[in-house]
Amino acid sequence: MTQFFDILGTFQGWTYLLILTLLEVVLGIDNIIFISIVTDNLPALKKRKARNIGLMLALVVRLFLLAIVSVIIGMTGTLFSAFGHDFSGQSLVLLVGGLFLIYKSTVEMHSSVKGEEEGGNHKSKSTMAGIVTQIVLVDLVFSFDSVISAVGMTNGIRSETGHDPMIIIYLSVIISMVIMLLFSGQISKFISNNPTIKMIALSFLVTIGMLLVAEAFEQHIPKGYVYFALVYSLIVEMLNIKMRKNKKNE
Repeated sequence: MTQFFDILGTFQGWTYLLILTLLEVVLGIDNIIFISIVTDNLPALKKRKARNIGLMLALVVRLFLLAIVSVIIGMTGTLFSAFGHDFSGQSLVLLVGGLFLIYKSTVEMHSSVKGEEEGGNHKSKSTMAGIVTQIVLVDLVFSFDSVISAVGMTNGIRSETGHDPMIIIYLSVIISMVIMLLFSGQISKFISNNPTIKMIALSFLVTIGMLLVAEAFEQHIPKGYVYFALVYSLIVEMLNIKMRKNKKNE
C-alpha cells in the first residue's frame, strides 16, 4: 500500500497512469464493438445484462493475465512448425482469435445483408450462454494484446521511479473498464439503431482479425492506421446520416 501511494505521488506515475488508461480504452473499443454487435441479437431485456457480463469478464481476464504476465511474455518458444513458420503460444492465441473474429464478423455481415435480424428468427437462435461464450473467447484475445502492450509501455517506470509498474497497469485496467461500462450502452444503442454504422463496425472487426492473423505470422502492422480509417469512416457516415435526416425533414 505504501508503494501504491509513493508511485502516485510522482509526476511520472500520474503520466503513465493517464497514458495507459487511454491506451486501455482505445484497445477496448474493438471489444465494445464486438460485444455490442453480438448482444444485438438478444431480447432487449437481456442486452444490458449480457453487455455488462461481457465487460466484467474482460476485466477479470485482463487482471488474471496480468497476474501471470511473466508466463505470457515467455510464451515465445516454438511449439511446432508449419508452412515454413514457427508457431509459439502467443502466435497461436493471435491466430485462433483473428480467425474467429473474421468468421464471426463475416457471418454477422451476411445476416445483416440478408435482413435476417428483422424477421425475428435470428434473435430466437441467440442464447445468453452462447453470447457469453463468444465474448469470453474474444476477451481472451483482446486482453492478451492489451496486457502485452501495457507491459511494453511501462518498461521505463521502474528505472524512472524505482517502483513496480504493475501497480499502474492494474489501476489503469480497472479505470478503463469503468469508463467502458459507463458508455457501452450508448455505443451499443447507436450501433443497433444505425445499420450502416454496424456494417462499418463489422468491417473494422474483420480488419482487426486480419491484423491478428498477420501478427501471428510475425507481420506487425501498426493498428493506428486501422483506428484512423475507422474514425474517418465514422465521420463520413455521420455526415451522411445528418444529410439524410435533413432531407427527410424538408
